[in-house]
Amino acid sequence: MIVSIASGKGGTGKTLVATSLALALAPQHKVQLLDCDVEEPNDHIFMKPVFEKKEAATIPVPVIDEQKCTHCGKCSEVCVYNALAVLKTMVMTFHELCHGCGACTYLCPEQAIREEPREIGTIEVGHAGGVEFVHGVLNVGEAMAPPVIRQVKQHINGKGISIIDASPGTSCPVVEAIKESDFCLLVTDPTPFGLHDLTLAAEVVRLLGIPCGVIINRSGENDTATEEYCRQESIPVLMKIPLDMEIAKLYSVGTPLVEGKPEWKERFVELMSSIEQAVK
Repeated sequence: MIVSIASGKGGTGKTLVATSLALALAPQHKVQLLDCDVEEPNDHIFMKPVFEKKEAATIPVPVIDEQKCTHCGKCSEVCVYNALAVLKTMVMTFHELCHGCGACTYLCPEQAIREEPREIGTIEVGHAGGVEFVHGVLNVGEAMAPPVIRQVKQHINGKGISIIDASPGTSCPVVEAIKESDFCLLVTDPTPFGLHDLTLAAEVVRLLGIPCGVIINRSGENDTATEEYCRQESIPVLMKIPLDMEIAKLYSVGTPLVEGKPEWKERFVELMSSIEQAVK
């Protein structure tokens, strides 16, 4: 089973939920935790993994053979990302704009284009607390996270429970991370901003056809509006994590909730049971 964890905005507690769920399930299940927030991964701060493997995250980019090129302009014409500019005597390539779709190589009438990998980040694989841990790190200055996310997800082994921690928001990196999940946990907080962005995240999940449930973090007296929205949309509230200074202190020093407060382990095990029931 693949369980993704998303939210409409940052700071809701996705990392808290992802790390705690992974650690709570590890004694009884084969668990993978994949941090797909490749622009700012932070699950490793809590999991403290021992990394055993490191590989380059790459994207294929065009290289022009000027001996074969007739400067017909077909490659520039088919590139919807404007990564190629054909001049009278040369072809300029802008690799930072290239999405690696391969259209220019495939459609070049002179077969004057080949593809070479360009490194845009790194993937690290290791173990922590009985959990297989994978995360991606996008190089500084790179614009496209989805190719790195795809390479992180290639490590999903399908042998147990794979937990994907997605980035904040509802843009392309989030869609790339959560698509093909069996279930999506939407983590929110009981604020107007949190509710607004929860509605956006829920719509994305609905369009992708993924069943979902909500976790309200920093829960308290202001939960009413969020709960009412979930009732109207028939989205189950699967867990509430209270606004608690002890939990905040644990988080601030990089201690997972289920390690700092072991009584929460059973609650996360029950959360997984609720997810399994919802998927059935």
